Amino acid sequence: MTNKLVQKQFLKGKREFVIIDEMITVTKKSLFKEEKLSVDLSMLDPEPVIKGSELAFYNPHKGHSVFKLLLNKPNKEEFNSFVDTLKQSISGGDHSTTNVEAVSAETAQAALDRNMHEEPPAFVDSDENRINISFEPVNVERLEDDINMIKTYLDDDRYKPLIDALETLKAEPHNEAAFQKVMGVFNDLGIYQGSVLTYSPYLIVLVSKYSK
Repeated sequence: MTNKLVQKQFLKGKREFVIIDEMITVTKKSLFKEEKLSVDLSMLDPEPVIKGSELAFYNPHKGHSVFKLLLNKPNKEEFNSFVDTLKQSISGGDHSTTNVEAVSAETAQAALDRNMHEEPPAFVDSDENRINISFEPVNVERLEDDINMIKTYLDDDRYKPLIDALETLKAEPHNEAAFQKVMGVFNDLGIYQGSVLTYSPYLIVLVSKYSK
């Protein structure tokens, strides 16, 4: 995870995003001018919205986007790491560090453990701990949209087991066992869950619904 992201766009200049304590600073530099914005993290909705080739963070009270990130710039790994850090910071995760180096895996996991929105309660398969839910068939079209988004923006082998499980659930939308398999694979992603949820709004709905 990282507290700083620098994005460059041809003809439009450079965007720099830095998370410092309870704030994020957004600096836009072009050939002729520089704009700087400081935003209190408490003003932001932790779940951004994809708008074309950008990821927009909104003020939930005013209903408009505060700033936007270019999708997967400068690369997918840095982009997803920064978005994970930002979402956790907005939700109350550990963002006390003021440097821009990546935090350790242990720190990232600790932040996720405190962030119930990013990491819902684990779905386990034992008879003693299995969650008692009234399962309803999933929406195949919305599930397919999530699968396509994950394939497009998370082109990494670590997400293949989740994609395979989602494909099985899409083919068998009434199969509770297939759904539980999706939840188990998703749970195994650990600190990478935030990246998945960024691009899969329907999975957020399912996780929220069946984790209660």
